[in-house]
This record gives sequence, C-alpha cells and structure tokens, in this order.
Amino acid sequence: MKVAVEAIEGCKRRLAVEAPVDVVQQEWERAYGRVQKHARLPGFRKGHVPRSLVKVHFSDDVRREVAEHLIPDVYRQALSEAKLDPVNEPDLQEVRLEEGAPLSFVAVVEVKPAINLTDYKGVEVEHAPVPVTADDLAATLEQMREQQAQFHAVERPAATGDLVVVDYTLAIDGHDPSSQTGYEFLVGARSVLPEIDDAVVGLRAGEEREVALRFAADHRREDLRGRGGRATVKMVEVKEKSLPALDDDFAKSLGEFETLEALRTELMKQLETRRAHDEQRALQEKIVDAVIARHDFTVPDALVMRQVAHRIEHARESVRRQGIDPERMPWDYNKLIAELRPGAEKAVRRALLLEAIADKEAIAPTDADVDAEVEKLAQASQRPTPALRRMMEKSGDLEGLRQGIRDRMTLELLVANAKVRA
Repeated sequence: MKVAVEAIEGCKRRLAVEAPVDVVQQEWERAYGRVQKHARLPGFRKGHVPRSLVKVHFSDDVRREVAEHLIPDVYRQALSEAKLDPVNEPDLQEVRLEEGAPLSFVAVVEVKPAINLTDYKGVEVEHAPVPVTADDLAATLEQMREQQAQFHAVERPAATGDLVVVDYTLAIDGHDPSSQTGYEFLVGARSVLPEIDDAVVGLRAGEEREVALRFAADHRREDLRGRGGRATVKMVEVKEKSLPALDDDFAKSLGEFETLEALRTELMKQLETRRAHDEQRALQEKIVDAVIARHDFTVPDALVMRQVAHRIEHARESVRRQGIDPERMPWDYNKLIAELRPGAEKAVRRALLLEAIADKEAIAPTDADVDAEVEKLAQASQRPTPALRRMMEKSGDLEGLRQGIRDRMTLELLVANAKVRA
C-alpha cells in the first residue's frame, strides 16, 4: 500500500492512499459472491443468477459493496502506517475504484497539534483570596427570605417589587395581534418587554394603558428584530411582597435549625467551603491562562465545532427542562455559533494543553483513584457501586471520569509549582 501524508493548513493532513490491484480484486470477488447470494432475476432462483448476469444487472450493488467494505479497511491501514490519529471523520476526495485496477483516494483529516511545551512550571500569577464577610452572610440570609416570600393582594397602584397579574394584547408590525390573560410577572425584574414593565407602574386593578414598543436589533427571535408595535396592558391584580421576619421561627421553618444563630453558623461554614472551592478554581484558571499564553498552537476546527455543538445541545436541553419544545423555537444558529466559538476554542486549547502536560509528566490516575471517584458518585446518586460502574463502562463515561481525574491531577501539579503573589 502506498501512503503519502502532506501537512496542509492548520491541523489538517492530506493522505494520498493507493491499495494494490490484488487487494482490490479480492474484495471485488467477495462482493460478487455476497450480491450473487441475494440476486433475483426472472427465470432464476434467488442466489442462482449467473456471475455474468450479476455483472450486467447488479454492477452498482457490487460496486457499493466493495466501497463499503474496502475503503474503510484501507483507510484504517493507511492511518496505522502513517501513525495518524484523526479527531474527525475523513473528507474523502478523488476516489478511484474500478475492477481490475488499484484503489486510490485522498482523505483530508484533522489531527491534534504537536505542542512544543516550554515553561509551564513556575508561572507567576496574582491571586488574593477574598474571605467570606458578614455582608455575604447577610445577603445569603436575605436570599433565603426572598425564597420564603408571600404575596398578598392590595388595592394600591402597582410599584417596583410587586407581583402583578395582567391581561395584554400585542400588535407587532407584520404580525397578527396576540393576547394573553392572567399573565404574572414581578415588576422591575425585566422578565418582560421593558415598555410593558414600565407601563404597569402606577396602574390599579381595572385600569389599562397602551404603550409603543420596539424589539431590540439582537432579539433572540430573528423575525422580531427591530420591529415596532403597540401593547395594551390591563391590570387585573396587584400583589405586595411580604418577607418573613429574620428570627428563630424563620430558622425553624427551614426544618433543620432551632435558632437563628445555629442557622447563621451553618451558613457561614457552607459559604466558606464554597468560597474556598471557588477561589481554588479561580487560581487554577489564572495559572492555566498564564500557561496558555506561553504556548502558541493551532487547534483543530473539528474539536472546536464539536464543543460548540455540545454547548448548543446543552442550551436546547435547558429549554426542554423548562417544558418548552426546542424544535419550536426560532434558533439563529449562525449567530449562536459565532457567539459560542471563542469560548469553545479556549476550552479546546485548555484541554489539549493539559493533555500534553499530563503526557510529558506521565500523569495517570490509578484504578484505585477511579474506584474512589465512582464510589463517591454512587453514594451521591444512591446507587450500587458495581451497577453504576457497569453503566459508566457501557456508556463511555468511565473513560471520561478517568480523563477528568487526570486533568485535576495536572492542575494540581501546575498550582503546586506556580508562584502566587497576593
């Protein structure tokens, strides 16, 4: 077999492959045999059509059989000989497949870049951990009070912070009018169009107001971008928010604490644990960013687009969990890809660099490391450890877990060798 590899733009490689005629002819003969077994023609029983007629009447089927069996095998052998590990499916070009002749084709693939590691130990970063303060604790308690808030109907005009119930009609240029009754939203939270949010302020139950509106030029719905219209909003009910008192009864209502002081103590512990974790993550990212800045390399576009696709699917799944069919939403995928691409490229660059460092340092989690992590996951999900492990092996998640542990060990190495200035 002849295999010639040419480096073209970025991480792309061009493989020119040629398989000898004897190998091709052997596959052609096998293909004739497979097609002949199932061939049907008037006057012949299934599987008894003469080879000469198979060549005439089923040539396309035979060729398809040869292509489906031979090209993948030859391609895999070519990769092995060229010592290439592509990150994407090949773009096959210039395929020449004829009976009695060599098979030749060109396969364009992308590979991981060869990263020339220089200084990744001893990078200098500035990082001053921020301690948890009394204000942080107070803010958390206030959020908990907000979660326990109750709303009571009042007779006064609506104001910021109220929960209002409205009926509205939208008349948007180029669209049929649409109406909704009994719609609730929190005034000032900007969960509705700004013009509607502002319009309800000062309205009493039974009063209505008409306002002009205009959708933003970058609105998520392409068919509404820049369009104007009018909205008629009728106030149905105004509800005032009432927060529980911050006392022992409030602590008891959460079901775990006898006193407010006990709640404060536990919250402070949780906040400090969370802050320590966040600070460690922030320090790691600063160090990784500093290491990335020292290494210039091209990333495979296939990996970037795979990361983009993963993030888009995550967004679709988030919408699905909210009870909305993502297929019914007007996604602007071109805009979404453009927005997601920079972050995706950085994520791929980070992953490739950590992998290269782990390879150089021979970092690899032991089976005991993996077992311990599976045990933690099993306890958290309240599943039997052996069953969870079998499921992860089948789905491929176990290998992902191993890779995650390896990344974590690599990050620990970088942090341990970094110079951190407060």
